[in-house]
Amino acid sequence: MKINTAEFIISNSDVAKCPKELLPEYAFIGRSNVGKSSLINMLTNHKNLAKTSSKPGKTQLINHFKINSNWFLVDLPGYGYAKVSKKTKETFQKFITDYFEKREQLVCAFVLIDIRLEAQKIDLEFINYLGETEVPFCLIFTKSDKIGKTKVDSQIAAYRKQVLARGWEEMPQHFVTSSTEQTGKDELLSYIDRVNQEIFKNNSGF
Repeated sequence: MKINTAEFIISNSDVAKCPKELLPEYAFIGRSNVGKSSLINMLTNHKNLAKTSSKPGKTQLINHFKINSNWFLVDLPGYGYAKVSKKTKETFQKFITDYFEKREQLVCAFVLIDIRLEAQKIDLEFINYLGETEVPFCLIFTKSDKIGKTKVDSQIAAYRKQVLARGWEEMPQHFVTSSTEQTGKDELLSYIDRVNQEIFKNNSGF
């Protein structure tokens, strides 16, 4: 898939105010400072579509971007940033869970993981939450350019071990990416394209 157009549509904290169009949505979420904005900009060929910042927790709303006029990329707030107040965290959590549990147009959530780090408890808990609520999802390992390929493989193997230890039968589908080197871009977009084609082919609706 080639992205020709990427248009910002709306930011809000109320699922009821999300776009009414019955188009497939792909949500991107992860811990703050995982490189989400850089990944989105890399995928869409825009330098500033998603706002990057040296200060974690910059994204604080549900952001909808219409891609190629036929699907939505959804940029969700990062979770687990300690300097955000408890009240703010609770607000984020509420509209994030509302989105995942009520948004019928959502066809896949991409959970971003910093490949340099050991498996984080909060990521594993979020993956389990998606499984329990039956939300389709994939893992995206980010910042692969920061470590060597051997280390990438060992980190994924260690993550797989942690996931299986939590009762999963197999490792969820995953992608290895680097926004700097544009690694994983074609694989991710091809995956989204395949899912979209299946949806439109079956005319299954939402």
